[in-house]
Amino acid sequence: MNVESIPNFTDPAAKLGATVPAHAKKLLLRWLVGAGVILTLQACAVVAVADAAVTVVATGVKVTAKAVGAVADAVIP
Repeated sequence: MNVESIPNFTDPAAKLGATVPAHAKKLLLRWLVGAGVILTLQACAVVAVADAAVTVVATGVKVTAKAVGAVADAVIP
């Protein structure tokens, strides 16, 4: 999709858009796409860190439960 294929805008917006050079429009589009990619990757990193934290907590609970179970088995004849 080219920058020139943007849908029709109101007259004031169309006049303002016509004054912006094509290279500036392309540069703005590149920045917007780049920012979108960066924000998306950061969201993936947050999900990965949260997943790792949940895994660590779940493993800790599992080990603690096994230890308590072992102690209970040793105490209760």
